[in-house]
Amino acid sequence: MSENRPRIGVLALQGDVREHLAALREAGADAVGVRRPAELDDVQGLVIPGGESTTIDKLTKIFELREPLLKRISEGLPVYGSCAGMIMLADEIRDIAPGQESLGGLDIVVRRNAFGRQVESFETDLDVQGLDGGPFRAVFIRAPWVEAVGPDVEVLASVATEAGERAVAVRQGNLLATSFHPEISGDHRVHRLFAEMVVATQ
Repeated sequence: MSENRPRIGVLALQGDVREHLAALREAGADAVGVRRPAELDDVQGLVIPGGESTTIDKLTKIFELREPLLKRISEGLPVYGSCAGMIMLADEIRDIAPGQESLGGLDIVVRRNAFGRQVESFETDLDVQGLDGGPFRAVFIRAPWVEAVGPDVEVLASVATEAGERAVAVRQGNLLATSFHPEISGDHRVHRLFAEMVVATQ
């Protein structure tokens, strides 16, 4: 395991697992799927992919990953969550499903499916702090948005909505989250940023 090629896991329970694995490898990481606690122990960073946050929540419990995830996050494991992954990292969820729990760690309030249904998915160019090379083409699919952030949360990108400006990319310490899906954009800058975050913690 090279210090400059960090070993980053992708939570391989549901969602865009293969796409994140490919993007991480393109971004210079040694990327592996994580489905068991022992596999989680072996990574330096973790991606929680987009998918169905309620399903991911249930599967973390079925696969006995919830407690190990909570422990690693509390210990400072770098984690990046995209779309459903953002919901999983949020301390508070609006429009929460019955019985749904997040892992927490990010001092944010997110609203599930805030941009509407699948047919209301869209793409837009975003200026994302920390990414060089111009605007990032962001793909939003049944995406959440951030309605409130705590004092230690840095807003990296926002979009204008009928409800006002809403944050769609945030960072707090070793935790990074986006409402959008960079793994399907062909642009690996978000994954490269996360890999650099992981290397910085070693």
